Amino acid sequence: MVDPRISKYREAALAMKNGHFQVEVPLGAEDEIAQLGRALLDLRHTLERKFAEINTLARVTEKINAGLTLDEILNDVFDSFRSIIPYSRIGFSLLAEKGTIVRARWARSDAPVMKITTDYEAPLQGSSLQQIIETGQPRILNDLEAYLKDHPKSESTSMIVEEGMRSSLTCPLIALGKPIGFVFFSSMEPNTYKNAHVELFLQIAGQLAVIVEKGRLYQKLIELNELKNKFLGIAAHDLRNPIGAIKGYLEIILEGVLGEVPESQREIMERMAKICETMLDLVNNLLDVSAIESGQLQLKPREMNLAEYLRESHEFNSLLAKAKSIEMKLELEPVLPKVVMDPNRINQVINNLFTNAIKFSHPKTAVTMRARVVRNEVQISVSDEGQGIPRAEISKIFTEFGRTTVRPTAGEKSVGLGLAIVKRMVEAHGGRIWVESEVGVGSTFTFTLPLKRESQS
Repeated sequence: MVDPRISKYREAALAMKNGHFQVEVPLGAEDEIAQLGRALLDLRHTLERKFAEINTLARVTEKINAGLTLDEILNDVFDSFRSIIPYSRIGFSLLAEKGTIVRARWARSDAPVMKITTDYEAPLQGSSLQQIIETGQPRILNDLEAYLKDHPKSESTSMIVEEGMRSSLTCPLIALGKPIGFVFFSSMEPNTYKNAHVELFLQIAGQLAVIVEKGRLYQKLIELNELKNKFLGIAAHDLRNPIGAIKGYLEIILEGVLGEVPESQREIMERMAKICETMLDLVNNLLDVSAIESGQLQLKPREMNLAEYLRESHEFNSLLAKAKSIEMKLELEPVLPKVVMDPNRINQVINNLFTNAIKFSHPKTAVTMRARVVRNEVQISVSDEGQGIPRAEISKIFTEFGRTTVRPTAGEKSVGLGLAIVKRMVEAHGGRIWVESEVGVGSTFTFTLPLKRESQS
């Protein structure tokens, strides 16, 4: 007769194979089958621990891929790893000055006061950490007080003992084959790491090294982007004043305030004034980009009569269309709700869409603005009967300096910033924007503005 425990062990093994570890493993009498059961229990505990380790590492890795900063990653490490590693304190130090200096980058502790913080640094050469880098192996100190007696000049050990730590485990951080620093696990209890599995800590340190390096690079990217936006804003602001002054002086001359202007000079000055106007548009666009990228785009929303607002915008842009013999049409739903928006920013959006539609359309065609309510938003579109955009190039049009092969029909200038700004301004209002286009038929740009819910009205 087959022992019933065997079938239970088989069920337990299959369950563990599928990641389920809370399984029954009956032992019964002390015989060889019970010994098999004990081995299965040991395997269950090992697999369960390994499974928890993998899940924890996967979750932290997922967070860095979601774009968190280095400090956020390290705080999450401190909160998450207790289930697989015992510690009262975690510290991260990174190599600096071409690998000659070990600089404390981050630390968090259960102790009330930390002695080693981010302002602490020490030379690597001649230190005990140098051997860890050279061997690539962790260092375990299960009695920090005894170690300090043997190494009384170790300033870092003295400070960590003063914090209340009694044992430590130090692992090298190696990313892409290159040492980048150290992770220090410390405990307030002695002998915490006496039975530590070195392979486990090396595996975890390897994962952490990649995570930390990615986080550091991401944070550096953020800092560089902020610096770029700051520089862009300053440069654009400083450019606007002299260009505006030149344009102002040209207008004074052209108006005859300083005397009659010969026709030969007038034509050149008018061209110079148009160039200044184009440059001012570019500078203003750069300022908008800088404000958007740095998160400083300020909206001044207020409730607007949408139908009246769109009629005024349509009428304003009709003059530009008339100069190119393009018919302007307006198709609004009979009743449009009031919308909360920044009228100046949405005016930039609509003017840009109208300008592009007219710019890329041939004379004696039509440009149509439509507005309708769809569920909890209003959709506003500008359609033309122009050249259309090749399908493969549509992805470019909402990016900074994105250009297509389509060219203005009257040689109008374009710098490729307008639609990128339009997209950001629409999104700042909580809306969306997209385009539908067919070569030889025309394009329709549509953006949405959310409507207030009844509970908010």
